[in-house]
Order: sequence, then C-alpha cells, then structure tokens
Amino acid sequence: MGVLNVTPDSFSDGGRFLDPDAALRQAERMIEEGVDIIDVGGESSRPAGPYGDGAERVSEEEETRRTAPIISEIVRRFGTPISIDTVKPSVARSALDAGATAVNDISGLADPATIETAVSTNASVFIMHMKGTPKTMQRAPRYQDLVGEVTAFRRERAKQAEVAGIPRDRIAIDPGLGFGKSYEDNYGIIRSLDALLSLGYPLLVGPSRKTFVGLDYELPPEDREEGSLAAFALCAAAGAHLIRAHDVKGARRALFVADRFKAGEASWERP
Repeated sequence: MGVLNVTPDSFSDGGRFLDPDAALRQAERMIEEGVDIIDVGGESSRPAGPYGDGAERVSEEEETRRTAPIISEIVRRFGTPISIDTVKPSVARSALDAGATAVNDISGLADPATIETAVSTNASVFIMHMKGTPKTMQRAPRYQDLVGEVTAFRRERAKQAEVAGIPRDRIAIDPGLGFGKSYEDNYGIIRSLDALLSLGYPLLVGPSRKTFVGLDYELPPEDREEGSLAAFALCAAAGAHLIRAHDVKGARRALFVADRFKAGEASWERP
C-alpha cells in the first residue's frame, strides 16, 4: 500500500503532493515501482512531538476537495486500486463515488455512518486501532495488556462490521503502529502479530517512517527509511499481509527478502 498524502502538514511528506500534478506524478511513480493499492489521504493525523505540533482538523469540504478529484484522475488514467484514508463518512462516500474501493479508517470505524457507507458501496475496510485522537494519542499512552487490548478491539470492531453487512473477505485489520503506542509498544506489537493473525482477517501494518524506527527519536522522518525497511521485513516475515509504505521501491525489495525467508521455512534444516 503506497502512501499518497495530498496535505500540507503530514508528518513525513506534508506539502510535497498537495499540487494535483505532483500527486499524479507520485502516483505514476508508485505504480511503476509495483504498488498494489494507493492510500490517498487529505487530512494529516500527525501527533504532537519533537518535530512539531499535532495536525489540525480540516473540514469535510476541504478534505473532499483535496482527495476526490485526484482519486478520480488516478482511476481514470491508471486503474490502480485506491483506498481513502479518512475518518469522515461523507469524505469516504465522495472518494468511493470517485472510484476508490476501500476505506482506511484510523478511528477503527468509530462512526456507524462509515460502516453504512461501506455496506452500501460494497467497499472494503481497513480497521485500525488508535488510543485517543491524533492530538492526544502520544501523550504517554498506557496499557495494562497491550496485545490483549488491541486484539480485543480489533475483534469487536471487525465483528461489528460483519454484522452490519460488510463481507468478511472485505475486512482487514491494522494494529495502529505509532497511533497511541509508546516506543516499546510498537516493538511489542510486531513481536506479537500472531495474536492478531489468529483473528483470521488480513493484517495491514504501517511502520513507515514512524518515530520508533528513527533510532531513539534522533532521526527526522525523511531519514528513517533504513529503519522502515527493517520493520517491513520483520512484519512480513511475521505474517503481515499488507505493508503501508512511503517508499514503494524500497518496500518491494525488503518484502522480497521476507518472502524468500518465509518460503524456505518448511524446508530449512539446521546444519
């Protein structure tokens, strides 16, 4: 899953692809590099931290203005599958009407209207776990049972989506790396991906350029690619089905290694 932020303030690439022509060039580049799905976002979820204040909310109208036209143009030109990264049902509806086929909701389908929208449009959904809101999520998050809480939340929200009418094969889950998780929490989740995989849904993970791959907060987002690639390979080797990445070419190369490692598991013998 390639990230395409058409925003002025995203934590890693804010402003780079706000211009429609720049966004289309980036989409074409990701397609050439082998992206499977492009995740288009029009509102930043950047938390407050060492590299700036938390992102401000934008109106439904502005988010739609940023995302729907570029989605329509990508679909028209390239036919590549698109997901809309939003928590707003009306923005999701406009994106799906423009040609997107999935909703990537960082709130975990908190708004029932988003579920209704997915049902009525036959859209797929990515259900993420987030503790708090983008403004508050990184203010010393605490868990009594990190993996148990994230797993239970995912099970509940996925079942809610199924009961509402979203087919099971159109539901994927995301543990929300970097969203209301401490530095060590993120590594704990990666070590415990099998608990989420046991729920039986496809698993999306998004470690790309997050603070926890930035060598103890010392590296700015643009310098976190090596750590991101390591996280991609670890997550894929642990069983993740889909990786959300800013650098599609690098991700594909890291995932090739992880896939070859997994392919040899059945035949590997210690010397």
